Amino acid sequence: MVPPLVLDIDGTLTDAQSRLDPRAFDVLPSWDAPVILATGKAFPYPVSLCHYLGLPETVIAENGGVVLVDGEVTYAGNREAAQAVADEFVARGGDLGWGTADTVNRWRETEIAVSLDADEALLRDVADAFDLEVIDTGFAYHVKSHGVEKGVGLEHVCETIDYDPEDFVAIGDSENDASTFRVVGQSYAVANADEVAKAAADEVLEESYMDGTYSVLDALRE
Repeated sequence: MVPPLVLDIDGTLTDAQSRLDPRAFDVLPSWDAPVILATGKAFPYPVSLCHYLGLPETVIAENGGVVLVDGEVTYAGNREAAQAVADEFVARGGDLGWGTADTVNRWRETEIAVSLDADEALLRDVADAFDLEVIDTGFAYHVKSHGVEKGVGLEHVCETIDYDPEDFVAIGDSENDASTFRVVGQSYAVANADEVAKAAADEVLEESYMDGTYSVLDALRE
């Protein structure tokens, strides 16, 4: 029997160009245990990916800010406070970096994401003033409430689906995956992971991106 999975998306199910690796469609739809997508992306992204993979819509989005399980959506964090940080950041000369349409934040419900090209020191200074935190996922800076984490989201999912977090195998690449790594039974950081994720993981893989993820999934199926 294969174990349940909790998988990051960007940097974990993708290639170095941020493209979804087609091998996800080979292995995940037939996985004979729950598969949870846990991401820093806005809520619609993992829901859409579940749809196209043919997976039940069980997701942890916005770094734990939004959780969908068994048809019920729950929220954590303060979107208004995060928006206030963004507004003050811009007022002080910062740039969120996404242009007028801002499709990165348009559907985001619990936090604000800021381009990695932005003034990190200024952003962190403003966030501190509002008692919020900034995490660097390798794809964006995320302004969010303290205590909102993927690992907490996984614990909520497990309460609903009657699993223990220690039943799960987790794979990820960023500091936002460290909280997941701390609560699951076995965790892997792909080779492209940041130092926080590598330090939190039980094992650091030799392969990067989906190459690393696929090596774990293939071994678990044996």
